[in-house]
Amino acid sequence: MNLTVIVATLLVLTAIGYYSGRQRAFASVGGRASQLHSLPSYHGAYVALWCLLPSLLLLLLWMLAEPHILRALTIGALPPELANLPENQLGLVLNDVRNLADGNASRAGADAAKLAAADYLLDWERLSRYALAVAVGAAAIAGVLWGRQRIFPALRARNSVERTAVVLLVACSTVSVITTIGIVLSLLFESLRFFAEVPLHEFLFGLQWSPQTAMRADQVGSSGAFGAIPLFAGTLLITLIAMLVAVPIGLMAAIYMADYASKPVRAFVKPALEVLAGIPTVVYGFFAALTVAPFIRDFGQSIGLNVASESALAAGVVMGIMIIPFVSSLSDDVMNAVPQTLRDGAFALGATKSETIRQVVVPAALPGIVGAVMLAVSRAIGETMIVVMAAGLSANLTANPLEAVTTVTVQIATLLVGDQEFDSPKTLSAFALGLVLFCVTLALNVVALSIVRKYREKYD
Repeated sequence: MNLTVIVATLLVLTAIGYYSGRQRAFASVGGRASQLHSLPSYHGAYVALWCLLPSLLLLLLWMLAEPHILRALTIGALPPELANLPENQLGLVLNDVRNLADGNASRAGADAAKLAAADYLLDWERLSRYALAVAVGAAAIAGVLWGRQRIFPALRARNSVERTAVVLLVACSTVSVITTIGIVLSLLFESLRFFAEVPLHEFLFGLQWSPQTAMRADQVGSSGAFGAIPLFAGTLLITLIAMLVAVPIGLMAAIYMADYASKPVRAFVKPALEVLAGIPTVVYGFFAALTVAPFIRDFGQSIGLNVASESALAAGVVMGIMIIPFVSSLSDDVMNAVPQTLRDGAFALGATKSETIRQVVVPAALPGIVGAVMLAVSRAIGETMIVVMAAGLSANLTANPLEAVTTVTVQIATLLVGDQEFDSPKTLSAFALGLVLFCVTLALNVVALSIVRKYREKYD
């Protein structure tokens, strides 16, 4: 039985439990809801939780245990000469069995032992899914019956439901925290392996980036260079160009929409700007490579400048256009949230509209504006596709925006493309770059938070 069908059935039973609990609550007081401790909806939610949570827990445990049990059963169905192979070779055999069972490999000419194991695996998978459906359905029905029996007028259903909701919220928050810790630890452990082979100071302060190490010492490029300064410089250069485009245009657009535009104009301009955020980055990359970069090159040559066909300026300009909505939309929302009384007070003191915006509205909305700018900076630092298509892959240490550069994210993507062995400095350097990128983003968030707290205390 399909897992989707099982989940859909569980949701239907949960809905039945909810309405059953409400009816039970009404029936227990003869339809006089005022005699209940909690609203009937809380009694319905109480029964629904008894139906849903145990069933979901059973479903989760089953899905976690099923692969291991099926693997053990499949190994048991293999002949001894295959079942006793080393772990890496046994993994290949099990992969072949899985492909045969899923229909991803042709059965014609396949090994008879693997075919038998695949059929055995299919039989157990079908049995497991039917057993799962029965178990989950039985748990859900038992939960509905148990919850209905516990309903009586004095039941503190609201307290129980709200406590359960708090526990679920804490669990979700914990998952987020654990995920973040897992990401950091995975980056840290792999980065430590990299720094065991490449000194930290060479990585952070080296001026040459050439990670194309060879597998043997007699090959060309057997000693790579892992100085990341050119990558950091390219990232900062493109981000700076992007922010020089996005922040003034986005902020001016936000001021216009918040204080100058009429309602019909604002209703048209704001969605039109937000469309820019929905365009795929690969489309921006095409636009940068086919339109903006040639235009900049031709214009530069017309005035005697030597402009590369792939340049930081082209990538930065297009990236700035892409992140304009991050600045304009969020800043507009923050400015509209500034109380009208502050504007009226400034007008009463004789300030003009422009003076009110500069001296009252913008300072009052500064925390939100800073947050929007920091979000745009993070978006610019993490962009990859535009840089690949418009700025190139050359790790040049330069401050000239007319030359080709590359960024940290582009190099991470390049290093991890294709089949890689995660025991060479070339591949492990991607994790070191990711760790540096994580630290930079964290530092930006800390700076933004400190600014927001400072001015929020001032204007609250």
